[in-house]
Amino acid sequence: MWKLLRYMKGYRKESVCAPLFKLLEALFELFVPLVMAQIIDVGIKTHDKSYIIRMCLLMAALGLIGLICSITAQYFSAKAAVGFASKLRSSLFAHIQSLSFSEMDQIGTATLITRMTSDVNQVQSGVNLFLRLFLRSPFIVFGAMIMAFTVDVKAAVIFVAVIPVLCVIVFGIMLISIPVYKRVQGRLDKVVRLTRENLQGVRVIRAFCREPQEIRTFEKDNHALVKIQLLSGRISALMNPLTYVAVNAGLLVLLYTGAERVDAGILMQGSVVALVNYMSQILVELVKLANLIITVTKAIACGNRIQAVFDTPSGMQSRVREKEEDRKTAIQVSEPDKSVPMVSFEHVQFCYQGAGADSLTDIDFSVKRGETIGIIGGTGSGKTSLVSLIPRFYDVREGCVKVNGRDVRDYPLDELRGMVGIVMQKAVLFQGTIRENLLWGNENASDEELCAAIRAAQAEDVVFGAKEGLDAFVKQGGRNFSGGQRQRLTIARALVRDPEILILDDSASALDFATDARLRKAIAELPRDMTVFIVSQRTSSLQHADRILVLEDGEIADIGTHEELLARCAVYQETYYSQFPKEEQS
Repeated sequence: MWKLLRYMKGYRKESVCAPLFKLLEALFELFVPLVMAQIIDVGIKTHDKSYIIRMCLLMAALGLIGLICSITAQYFSAKAAVGFASKLRSSLFAHIQSLSFSEMDQIGTATLITRMTSDVNQVQSGVNLFLRLFLRSPFIVFGAMIMAFTVDVKAAVIFVAVIPVLCVIVFGIMLISIPVYKRVQGRLDKVVRLTRENLQGVRVIRAFCREPQEIRTFEKDNHALVKIQLLSGRISALMNPLTYVAVNAGLLVLLYTGAERVDAGILMQGSVVALVNYMSQILVELVKLANLIITVTKAIACGNRIQAVFDTPSGMQSRVREKEEDRKTAIQVSEPDKSVPMVSFEHVQFCYQGAGADSLTDIDFSVKRGETIGIIGGTGSGKTSLVSLIPRFYDVREGCVKVNGRDVRDYPLDELRGMVGIVMQKAVLFQGTIRENLLWGNENASDEELCAAIRAAQAEDVVFGAKEGLDAFVKQGGRNFSGGQRQRLTIARALVRDPEILILDDSASALDFATDARLRKAIAELPRDMTVFIVSQRTSSLQHADRILVLEDGEIADIGTHEELLARCAVYQETYYSQFPKEEQS
């Protein structure tokens, strides 16, 4: 948590001014009971109206100055808290973006969303309240006790007895609360994850009539969250009654002692009123302090959860050194050499984090520049895992993947991924216009380049069939387009980049055979000497590839042309004849 305070560096002035103005407010507030005592003991006793009016004006002035100080302190604390939260949120988002797929899979999307929203907001509230009260409340508590000594020493001893009791109550409850709040946030993560999964998979849930089961599961997890929240609430609720009991007991003793000393002529009635006011001030401030501690406790728990994300190192660090000579060497190495394979896998072993077995085992092959490679295999054979290693979405466990003869781990990530255009299994579009989505491939692309990519992706009817054309609106996730339309638009986005390596990861699954064939022909006719990887379950989509890689259980079963594999590879034969039965070919 404390490491997060580095984001307060730009708000040092506000962090100092806020508590100082609160101290000024508290100082003026401490003089009010003394002024009231003077009104009673002098003004009322002597029936001096002019004196009473002067003292009342003095009280009003103290109140007005205190109000100004309070507003000023609130301004500075709010500015510091909002600025701190903004910088923290931006830094957290940037760190999340730097994480590899492995770390993001490990932490979980729902958890990251909770960290970015609920946890950051809680930390912001904690900072805001802390700046306003961490000096004011203790100052009032101990200041009131000191002022009580100036009124009457014997009566002030009661304050000395009450304050330690109150401190034990407050800090004891705080120590009990901290682990409970951590459990609350953990349960909240689970509920958020479940909600997200249900909203994303609502069509599947309804298709399988799983609504009652999912409702029961949600109610169970939500009940567990409510239960732990109630526990934390009950613990926090003890704070106010216990402090009230302690303070009111002190007040009773104070009133009894004060009455005796007034009867004895030692104290004036106004002094007793002042002492009672000081005791009330202590009660109010301790309640505020209790709320502050509860809020700060929550903020610390949330801050620790945020820091845990920051402490998760990115596995995607480049091995390129920053020395100038090394950078020059790296640039020279990266210059195309047509004698070197464009992509090569050298005895690659790969395992997902937390998985019990390798997803890829001893993958060893190379691909020439301009070659088209088809990748086929059963579900779970490692097709997506294999192509994900080229842009370094994951790191290999053993062996290495090379692009242009250079280990992908030696590339800066932006340089490596700038060479690769990838279309994922799930076509993802972002809210905006078609033009804005396509420009993700190349932000400087002209309309002519966009149109060329659209034609190659067979998306002309999608774009130019609408009145707005390139400026047609895309809803969140591209939900105003069909699956096939989204796929073609994402292919166009990848082609706009004009990449050296194009990866189509089962990205034509929603296209009909005719459109798929036109797409492959258009990609083959592109002017650039592009290396293409096509992952597909359709043998028809791979027949014209230069070579086809057949995967089985994470291993290479065979590699060759369509004709070669059809003659010798049992796995490929099984897949092919399941789609094109022999009787249909005769």
